[in-house]
Amino acid sequence: MITPQEEVPKLAKILGLSVPLYFKREDLHPYGSHKGRSIPYMIEQYAQGGANQFAISSSGNAAIAAALYITDYNLKFVESLLSLQIFVGENISDGKYQTIKQLKRSNNSQITITQTEKPRQAVHILSKKGEAKSLRQSTDPLALAGYQSLIGELEQIQDLGTIFVPTSSGTTAQALASKFAVHVVQTSACHPIAEEFDHDFTETESSLADAIVDRVAIRKEKLKNSLMGAWIVSDKEIGQAIGLTREMCGIEISPNSALSLAGLQRALGRGFKPDKPVVCLITGK
Repeated sequence: MITPQEEVPKLAKILGLSVPLYFKREDLHPYGSHKGRSIPYMIEQYAQGGANQFAISSSGNAAIAAALYITDYNLKFVESLLSLQIFVGENISDGKYQTIKQLKRSNNSQITITQTEKPRQAVHILSKKGEAKSLRQSTDPLALAGYQSLIGELEQIQDLGTIFVPTSSGTTAQALASKFAVHVVQTSACHPIAEEFDHDFTETESSLADAIVDRVAIRKEKLKNSLMGAWIVSDKEIGQAIGLTREMCGIEISPNSALSLAGLQRALGRGFKPDKPVVCLITGK
C-alpha cells in the first residue's frame, strides 16, 4: 500500500531551503495513518501463529488501523474470524471516537469499544490473563518490522537526508532512524523524548496534536543516541504550519501531521541547514 511522496517546491522556497522538500502522505494510507504500516503487520503475524483475539489501547489512529484491518481480514477469512477489543481514553477526540464507533457498527460482533480512564492498564490485564494479544507498539519488536515497507518507499527518494517525524511512543522514529537521519517532533504538553534535546519551550496542559500522549516513551533510551535532533512545538507553531501548508500546497493537514513541518521550521530557525532532501512525515489524523 504505497503512499504518495510529494515534492512541495513552493513551500521549500518560502522556508529558504536549497534542497528538495517532500511530504510523505501517510494520511492517505488506506488504514488511515502511518499506524497502518505496523498494526496490520503485527496482527497478521500473530494471526499466522494462531492468535485470534486482540486488544489495543489507543488515542485513535492505531485503533482505527486495527479496526480497518480486522474488518478487511474478516471479510476475506470468514472461517477464521478475528476479534478486537479497543480501549480508548476519556480525552479521545470526538472525531476519532466516532470513526471507531462507525467501524464497530460495520463489524459489530467482532469489535468492542470501551472508554476508560486507564486504557493501557485494561489491555495489560487482558494480555496477562491470556484473554487477548496486546497490540502495544512501544514494547513489541514486530512493530519496528512493520515499518520496513515505509522505509522501502522512502529509500526511493534520491539521496534523502533528513526526516521529521511526529512522535508519541517513538516506535516509528526508532524504525526510521535505522536507515535515515531522524528529527522527532513532540508537543508542549507531551515531550518525554524531545525534552532531552529542546529546552526552549513553555509547558502546556494540552495540545492541538492530540495523538502525542505517551508520557513514558519506553523507546526513549534507545532513541537518544540515534536521533539527529528533537523539537517541542506549541499550538501556535502547529497552527502556522497548517496555514502555511494550506496556502503553499493546497493541502489540509491535521495538527498531528503538522508537527513535522512545525518541527522543521523550528529547526531551521535554530540553525539547521540541510544539504540533502528533507521529508516531513504527514502521519494522519
